[in-house]
Amino acid sequence: MRISDVIENFIKEMLDEDDNSTIIQRNDLAEHFNCVPSQINYVISTRFTPVQGYYVESQRGGGGYIKIRRANVTRSDYLMHTINSVGDKITAKEVEIFVKNFLDNEIIDSKEANLLKSATSDNVLSTLSKNTKDEIRAKIFKNMLITLV
Repeated sequence: MRISDVIENFIKEMLDEDDNSTIIQRNDLAEHFNCVPSQINYVISTRFTPVQGYYVESQRGGGGYIKIRRANVTRSDYLMHTINSVGDKITAKEVEIFVKNFLDNEIIDSKEANLLKSATSDNVLSTLSKNTKDEIRAKIFKNMLITLV
């Protein structure tokens, strides 16, 4: 497991223990994991975003902190937010990330996840150019999410 995954899991455990909200000191967390503070910034900026269902506030300076809150959203809200955030194109890797987040947040079950990944896989769209593939994948993904709403 990569250090980023370990840090992410640690923060998620803190959120579970602290009723979906936690305050961390970046330097303390970096010291705990024996990494540079920028590694903590990377994890927070890539894995705790509004699209993934988190709100992050930060206060810089001597007594600075990072506050992370899990958004309390319904399945429909979460899926609609995703539909609105997906542009005209999406890669298979991006679909995988969305599906993983859906599973992590219990928005969909494993059967729905497998259907989403299968319908948008490169294998299904193999005869198309990359640009066309990503455009059609976005349309398929959005339409499937609309059905789930």
